[in-house]
Amino acid sequence: MLKIIADENIPFAVAAFGALGEVRLLPGRTLAQEDLRDADILLVRSITNVNADLLRGTPVRFVGTATIGVDHIDGEYLKTNGIAFASAIGSNANSVAEYVTAALLHLAAVRGLALAGKILGVLGAGHVGSRVIQKARALGMQVLVCDPPLARNFQAAQTSPPFEFFSLAEIMHADFITLHTPLTAAGTDRTHHLFDEKCLRALQRGSVLINTARGAVVDNLALKKVLQAGALAAAVLDVWENEPHPDSGLLSLTTIATPHIAGYSFDGKVQGTQQIYAALCRFLKVHPSWNAAAALPAPAQPAIQINETFNSEAEVLHKIVRQAYDIGADDRALSSGFEPNASTKAQPECHFDQLRRTYPVRREFGNYSVILKKAKSGLAKKLRGLGFQTASAP
Repeated sequence: MLKIIADENIPFAVAAFGALGEVRLLPGRTLAQEDLRDADILLVRSITNVNADLLRGTPVRFVGTATIGVDHIDGEYLKTNGIAFASAIGSNANSVAEYVTAALLHLAAVRGLALAGKILGVLGAGHVGSRVIQKARALGMQVLVCDPPLARNFQAAQTSPPFEFFSLAEIMHADFITLHTPLTAAGTDRTHHLFDEKCLRALQRGSVLINTARGAVVDNLALKKVLQAGALAAAVLDVWENEPHPDSGLLSLTTIATPHIAGYSFDGKVQGTQQIYAALCRFLKVHPSWNAAAALPAPAQPAIQINETFNSEAEVLHKIVRQAYDIGADDRALSSGFEPNASTKAQPECHFDQLRRTYPVRREFGNYSVILKKAKSGLAKKLRGLGFQTASAP
């Protein structure tokens, strides 16, 4: 029987892969070569570095990561050693886009801002960035897109892109900048420390930086210095250098700080399971028998009804989104472990990973129907643009 080692945070791992072999669940952060001594299949998430140090001398012949990003995978080593590989491209893209939406609305509510008409600079317009663009436009924001490799692809194919491309220098003047790039250490489009101190200081004074890509796309020490100087209005960080050891000084300066959970919607995680399950079935040449759609339960409260009176449309949008996903709760949960008297202060990395390991079920906007009065047709259009279903009150 096949021996399958899977990260304990991959939902339905036993249900999905149990028919293919014997499944053993382990913490992804501490996976070691010894754990793989008789493993045929390895299934991970982003916190496990899959490389020669982990795989050398093991019988692993298939690696699957239930994530979009692959910077934790040594693809060259896998290829050289004939180990098959699959990732879950696009699986949690909508989850991350909803996180950015929630962050924007939270910041607007806290700071008394109107998002409509504000400029959002989007760096990276792939699976995640393209969804962020759609949702930002639904909020009435002006979007400037920067993605040099994608722009070159459209140019080479001589096809028209769905949006205009701007240079990095041009989007630096936006009110908000959100990052959705892979982490690359070399080449023309190198992103490691792309936002160094010089780049950070070039941002429009009073702007907001949002990073849900990879921690090292931003030089964290430089960002701390820039925030201390008051050059930025706010920073929203879901990803950090040296995870799970985020810089506590930087964390205290951020307006929203979360433990790498932007893509942690239950829908996105289960879709990740589905994609690597299907890939493994193809590798083994067996017919898939498990389906994520049947496994997903309905949300506890699928209807959202707004009975209060609000001063603005932005205020009601924030209220609705917060009922589906309260980003403030995730911020408070992480920050509590870094307070001076926190019991986890001596070992904050335990707190960071514990929050990821015990993350509550979070359903995506499309699972909710917002009950509105018929007069709210403009609001209904915006909500549908964000991904919600809408219905008219009787």
